[in-house]
Amino acid sequence: MIEVSLNHDAPPLDLDLKIKSNQTTALVGPSGSGKTSILRAIAGLLKTQRSCIKVDKTIWSDSDQGVWRATANRTLGYVCQNYALFPHLTALQNVESALLHLPESERRKQAMESLEKACIAGLEDRLPANLSGGQRQRVAMARAIARRPSVLLLDEPFSALDRSTAKRLYIELNQLFLELHTTVILVTHDLDEAAQLAEHLCLIHHGRQVQYGTTNEMLRRPTSVEAAQLLDFKNIIRTSCTASNRETSNSQIQWGDLLLEVENAPTLSPNSPLFWTVRPSDVTLVRADGKNTSELGNLLHAIVDELVLLREWAVVTLKVVNGGPERLQMQLRPSALSRHQVRIGAKIQIAIHPSVIIILDE
Repeated sequence: MIEVSLNHDAPPLDLDLKIKSNQTTALVGPSGSGKTSILRAIAGLLKTQRSCIKVDKTIWSDSDQGVWRATANRTLGYVCQNYALFPHLTALQNVESALLHLPESERRKQAMESLEKACIAGLEDRLPANLSGGQRQRVAMARAIARRPSVLLLDEPFSALDRSTAKRLYIELNQLFLELHTTVILVTHDLDEAAQLAEHLCLIHHGRQVQYGTTNEMLRRPTSVEAAQLLDFKNIIRTSCTASNRETSNSQIQWGDLLLEVENAPTLSPNSPLFWTVRPSDVTLVRADGKNTSELGNLLHAIVDELVLLREWAVVTLKVVNGGPERLQMQLRPSALSRHQVRIGAKIQIAIHPSVIIILDE
């Protein structure tokens, strides 16, 4: 377990975070949210006004007790955004630079092992200028793991790479993380990247932890409006609770003139304002013949307001009849548009199952 407690004014940090050991956790948030500052504080590169950092009960810093362990004495590896390779040193020499505490013969052997793990063996005699972006990233990773760290810190390590190169590296790094059995903390603003690499996500905003949990849980069920916005949920709607439905044990919320059934809702006070969200992919298009609708949940009538065609999906914006003023987004395969005659101005029926409606804290 890594425990990180930080307070600082510039950059603003107010954080109490616990990260599981031997797993990959992504710190996700917009630019300027404090992600890199948190990583630098863990590494000992940023000394905050108050800090307490413990790694498996080993204290790296504790400002209250006057404890401060220098970066060189923290068992970590660090890959920064620009990789920070020495331009006059070969790939092998760059990795060896992290192992100066070892005898030369042992240093060379351990550096070569790290290059092999990072899938860059065979290019050890090249200078950084003669390596591609993906190859430089692998050298930086090899240098970071060369000292066999207990914590590996990655600060947007794919930001300088094209998408296809980054995707190839995702596969390699997932395998590497499994082999290392170390704790990995990854900084990124890319949710797709975080989902590919991390078992846990921690949303960071204004130097604070907004939500922490497993990747699947976080991407499916934000707990607050702020978390939903950071996770790019499109349908965030203000409404109010009415009462519980005794027949179904579900809660009911009112949206405009509509009553919607909600499963697994927290205890809500009648007529209290609240926010809810649903993922566009969880809004279901009902067949025109109206068959097999009994288990679909909340059935709503809507008018197609806007269509945006992407390569794999069509994003459909709807005005729900008798609903509130907010537009609702749904996601369809492009082939479904013509098959079900979905076009701007068309009247369609949709369904939202009570289990996919997520009640949000304000």
